[in-house]
Amino acid sequence: MGVSGKDELKLPLLQPSNGIPASVSQSVLDVDKRIKTIMFKVSGIKCASCAISIESVLGKLNGVASVMVSPLQGQAVVKYLPELITAKQIKETVEDAGFQADDFPEQDIVVCRLRIKGMACTSCSESAERALSMVDGVKKAVVGLALEEAKVNYDPSVTDTDRIIEAVVDAGFGADLISSGSDLNKVHLKLEGINSSNDLTAIQCALEVLEGVNHVSMDLEEHVATISYDSDVIGPRSLIQCVREAGSEPNIYKASLYIPPRRQDTERQHDIKMYKVKFLWSCIFSVPVVMFSMILPMLPPYGNWLDYKIHNMLTLGMLLRWIFCSPVQFFIGRRFYVGSYHALKRRSANMDVLVALGTNAAYFYSVYVLIKALISDNFEGQDFFETSSMLISFILLGKYLEVVARGKTSDALAKLTDLAPDTAYLLTLSGNGDVISEEEISTQLIQRDDILKIVPGAKVPVDGIVINGQSHVNESMITGEAKPVAKRPGDKVIGGTVNENGCVLVKATHVGSETALSQIVQIVETAQLARAPVQKLADQISKFFVPAVVVAAFLTWLGWFIPGEARVYPKSWIPKAMDGFELALQFGISVLVVACPCALGLATPTAVMVATGKGASQGVLIKGGNALEKAHKVKLVVFDKTGTLTVGKPTVVSAVLFSRSSMEEFCNIAIAAESNSEHPIAKAVVEHAKKLYPKHGSQTEYVTEVDDFVVHPGAGVGVKVGDKKVLVGNRRLMQACNVPFGPEVEDYISDNEHLARTCVLVAIDGRVAGAFSVTDPVKPEAARVVSFLHSMGISSIMVTGDNWATATAIAKEVGIQKLFAETDPLGKADKIKELQMKGMTVAMVGDGINDSPALVAADVGLAIGAGTDVAIEAADIVLIKSNLEDVITAIDLSKKTIARIRLNYVWALGYNILGMPIAAGVLFPFTGIRLPPWLAGACMAASSISVVCSSLLLQSYKKPLHPDSH
Repeated sequence: MGVSGKDELKLPLLQPSNGIPASVSQSVLDVDKRIKTIMFKVSGIKCASCAISIESVLGKLNGVASVMVSPLQGQAVVKYLPELITAKQIKETVEDAGFQADDFPEQDIVVCRLRIKGMACTSCSESAERALSMVDGVKKAVVGLALEEAKVNYDPSVTDTDRIIEAVVDAGFGADLISSGSDLNKVHLKLEGINSSNDLTAIQCALEVLEGVNHVSMDLEEHVATISYDSDVIGPRSLIQCVREAGSEPNIYKASLYIPPRRQDTERQHDIKMYKVKFLWSCIFSVPVVMFSMILPMLPPYGNWLDYKIHNMLTLGMLLRWIFCSPVQFFIGRRFYVGSYHALKRRSANMDVLVALGTNAAYFYSVYVLIKALISDNFEGQDFFETSSMLISFILLGKYLEVVARGKTSDALAKLTDLAPDTAYLLTLSGNGDVISEEEISTQLIQRDDILKIVPGAKVPVDGIVINGQSHVNESMITGEAKPVAKRPGDKVIGGTVNENGCVLVKATHVGSETALSQIVQIVETAQLARAPVQKLADQISKFFVPAVVVAAFLTWLGWFIPGEARVYPKSWIPKAMDGFELALQFGISVLVVACPCALGLATPTAVMVATGKGASQGVLIKGGNALEKAHKVKLVVFDKTGTLTVGKPTVVSAVLFSRSSMEEFCNIAIAAESNSEHPIAKAVVEHAKKLYPKHGSQTEYVTEVDDFVVHPGAGVGVKVGDKKVLVGNRRLMQACNVPFGPEVEDYISDNEHLARTCVLVAIDGRVAGAFSVTDPVKPEAARVVSFLHSMGISSIMVTGDNWATATAIAKEVGIQKLFAETDPLGKADKIKELQMKGMTVAMVGDGINDSPALVAADVGLAIGAGTDVAIEAADIVLIKSNLEDVITAIDLSKKTIARIRLNYVWALGYNILGMPIAAGVLFPFTGIRLPPWLAGACMAASSISVVCSSLLLQSYKKPLHPDSH
């Protein structure tokens, strides 16, 4: 495969020869596109007849296109249609035939996100997670309570999103699909000119046959087409053009971009409105109940009419309280019954169970009192209708305030997603680069390689490269750095940043989900969904919390009822118009309600949501609660040197010859050897050598044939240039290859290393021919960062592949006491493991491919954002700005977040620990203070609101070390 391997993969395997067009029916092409191939080992094949029997049984399966079994290698290759048969069924068929399918390939794993409704507390999220994990084909499921979302990894050959949603619904929750694996690039088109279903079918067929289109779905009622596509092959404008050409005549059908309302926002608004309406309706019925039971009876003669007896001891006030309370109990409070039913059905207990038990105990005892008063002429009893109705009202008010507050926890993420502008100016250029036309289009219609004009003050719509013009771009929205960055032709620009002065032309390189902004949002969304280890405490508590509360409530009731009946405490303790049973019942209901575990489940995820969103807006991408929690324990930070402590753009300051070779020949050999290396120092050597050409020979360098290119990690490269064996690298490479040094070379190396310069030696046929002296300036903030870390009680170490003398000079300049030099990539990871063995939590800061093993090995890996994709992928935290000060920001933010989570647990458990004894009547014998059930409900609602508001205070987080501070 050639250089353009990715493009070649898209070419058909069978191409027509001699320029004669090949005609293949579309249906055959469609089938070929859908066929999948799996290869696996089969143990138990003893002869050719075994192979034939396997081919026979598999060949009979509907959906299997072809089977080949090799008896010698014991391998099977099966081509099949996933729509008709799954890989699992193929494996089972082989095993049913008496053979063992080994090394069976893991199928493509697809990720989907679901919105889950109806979760009240941690036990709900655990139940939903358990239901998802039990679906056949689901590999991993994570449910976030605060986000009300689930992320599911599943095998599409075994299950699909419909079955996954069905499992959530069966568990008693609502579920909607937010996105699936094919949604990375998706566009919605509003169709016009549709008169029948045939028109929609024609458009769908026209779109499906386009190369690069993955999936097309049609909304028959709204006339909206939803298309998933490959942005490397096709774009939204091409899809719109396809719709226009789909009819028998051009432009019969028209399509325009359709932007559906953001589901998360609409659902949150719906929840806010729903809880608000329910609370207001609850108040309409509850206020009269409170008036009739607690206020008017205290204001004679205005409340005397309530004591009017309708029949026997049944009063008008009691009847009115029952009439007004019943709608609150059964209609407005219906959600608690539904939630309780589903919770008990899945053998768990949640907040709904506690509320339903408490309100039903109060309501049905009150109904018992009412019936007894109706049939008795001397019964006197106290009803608790106001307890039931007020309890539900306060809980609904709490849920309303909680939903409003929780919506603000993702404000930072919402601001990130809104950074991209709505429109952009698309230019059409002639072959000479002249502008032919200019058109304002929606940002969602931008395709790769489009030329866009960015005027002063406008936002950059997508990631791209400046091809014309100069300007300064404010990247603070993405990086948190307020200082504008100069942009010239060849420089990259990030979507969402603001062009400050000059007009520039930008060529789009990354669109849709590939832009830096989209990837930042995806990382933050994933981080917000991931559970922090500290949340395990809440998960463990919630498992037995509700049953324990029910038992505690029952024991409270017994603890007051039995002594009351036995006259253990004086009758004067029992309030007027109440008996011992009623007093005990109120204490029991209060315990049930005050101990709700809602706040416990919100303590961690709300803080993580706010912290990750705030971190992203400050240029620090934290990949989940796990990284956030580990970072606060860091006691040792290991720094890479090149590109981390230093600027990462080495420059050659001098070149010297140690042989009789001409400088022209020396430069040519150095260019030939280093051109194939991606190392920054190699690039600096090539750039300097090319500059020397005009001074020491021809104006243009000649290209020399290169063979046997070998990379020596952490040392240099070996190569054959023409008939000469060439080594380019450091002292360690020369010593390993037995290249002798003269005193002249030793002195040159020593002098430069003491100046914190790296010497790149060039050896030709076993002798040092010359050397380049390379310097990489230290980042201006490096010394301040090391000093600030020390003040935080965190030690710093440097690990580098460079020589000891240069490494020592750099370490001394930035204030690092301990260092390891001349270390290869695996050696860096080994050093990290050694430090971890001493019981230290180690963070690694690096930027290059060679830092990836160390980033993975460290407890917390921090990747410099300007570094390589591999390093960023391996890291736990990404520093977008490539500024070392953000190492401190990441660690400090994690410390503040963990402290906030602990405070949240104090708020959550504090209400329970203090409230439950008071609700159980501990203070009542001494002070007469008791907690009525309606007040207990208010306390329960307050605990959840306190936790969410506590998390929201992280929005005010400020960096401890600012670029301007000295």
